[in-house]
Amino acid sequence: MRRSKSRSVYAIFGCPRDHRREAVVRLQSVEMSDTLYLSLWYPNLRLAGLADKLTAVLGVFAGPGGEARVYSATVWPVSWSEPPVFQQIYGRRAGAVGNGAIELGAEPRLAVEEALELLHDDFAYEFQIGWSLWEVETAGPSTPPSLRSLSAQDDSALGGLDARWTREPRLVRVVGFGPLFDEGAYEADGHIRIDFGSDTPFLEEDLKLDSVAARHVEENVRQLVELIAAVEEASGATARLLWSELGESLAQRLATRLSMLVGGAN
Repeated sequence: MRRSKSRSVYAIFGCPRDHRREAVVRLQSVEMSDTLYLSLWYPNLRLAGLADKLTAVLGVFAGPGGEARVYSATVWPVSWSEPPVFQQIYGRRAGAVGNGAIELGAEPRLAVEEALELLHDDFAYEFQIGWSLWEVETAGPSTPPSLRSLSAQDDSALGGLDARWTREPRLVRVVGFGPLFDEGAYEADGHIRIDFGSDTPFLEEDLKLDSVAARHVEENVRQLVELIAAVEEASGATARLLWSELGESLAQRLATRLSMLVGGAN
């Protein structure tokens, strides 16, 4: 059963559409204030061409703040309510590879080829890949140092408080839709959809924007914009839509927040 949701547009495309809430168990569960998605469409895309588009999109993550290798691949039949028919966890590495250490993860093309061996027009193909953003975190002994990047200047700029800015890794989901999956979900969700997770790092609306906070939030927004442009160019998308699940005015919030940051830096 579908219910109407208003989608907030960052890139100009279309108008609000319905969205089916996914009732599935995810590989990673994160409590979110609002979920941020990017939908991509391609002209006259045939199912056989989906592999090249997915490979191009995943390959972009090696650039702005992302990782070069795919963490996992999952194939969903018919709809999100069905159990997956294929799932492969490749893992991800923390730290440098050397001294005989094995580099975890799969190259995008290999992961896509393996998943799309099961090529059906009513299947969806989900890949998870790493991406890092600046986030505020309370320091503690449970913070894995191998997954953090924190400068002493940032820590001291916060006046010695426990709150600190770190490069926080997250898993982004990239999904390619067969034309008949979930009753033609691609018409609303795109031939390919990227789930960025929580929109908090791009807004931090409950955070006082001092010079340190402003610099990191601005970097997150710019990183998002750069990634969207790179994905569109690399994959040849002719239409794109950045939208939030709760239907709030994300485009206006992003623009206002970025304007505040730029203005505050002058």
